[in-house]
Amino acid sequence: MKNSLIITCFFIGGILAGFFHFLPPGWIGSGVTQWILFGLIFLVGFVLGADPRLGMLVRSIRVSVVLVPLAVVTGSLGGAAVGCLLLPSLSLPDSLAIGAGFGYYSLSSIMIGELSGKTAGAIALITNIFREITTLLAAPLLVKWFGTMAPVLSGGATSMDTTLPVIMKYAGKEYLFYALISGIILTMLTPLLISLIYAIF
Repeated sequence: MKNSLIITCFFIGGILAGFFHFLPPGWIGSGVTQWILFGLIFLVGFVLGADPRLGMLVRSIRVSVVLVPLAVVTGSLGGAAVGCLLLPSLSLPDSLAIGAGFGYYSLSSIMIGELSGKTAGAIALITNIFREITTLLAAPLLVKWFGTMAPVLSGGATSMDTTLPVIMKYAGKEYLFYALISGIILTMLTPLLISLIYAIF
């Protein structure tokens, strides 16, 4: 929750900085954000590769465990497609790409902003922050109404880190493994799916 609030404050700070022209004019429309994106993708790979749990988790993957992130992908993209019908101003590629963020707001918002534009990037940031905050605040209700796997599915990519404590608390420690595997797979899929969506459409 604390991280989400910090990110929200930085987002608002960025809006104010842009509105009052605090940053050098050369940054707008230049390759700066693209290099930041490349650096962020490198750091994602580095953090995953350096995680001592990665080897153990990969060796322990079973078909039933892989079904969890598959369900997240199916539900997120399906929901995004329906959302596109309800919001005609949002194009199908943008809607699907935002859904493919899986709660990973920092990476998905920058990628979508670069590939589609600032408006879509801002929507991606807000939507995926909201997904994380909803999981953090509504985890007990999700378990009560939809079952113990619900917060793992709702958390998306964040189930491996920020939402993991509430998943363990309300779903149970036995779901730790599912949450970690799902979060890692979705974190790796996020940049791939977003790029693929815009390549196809």
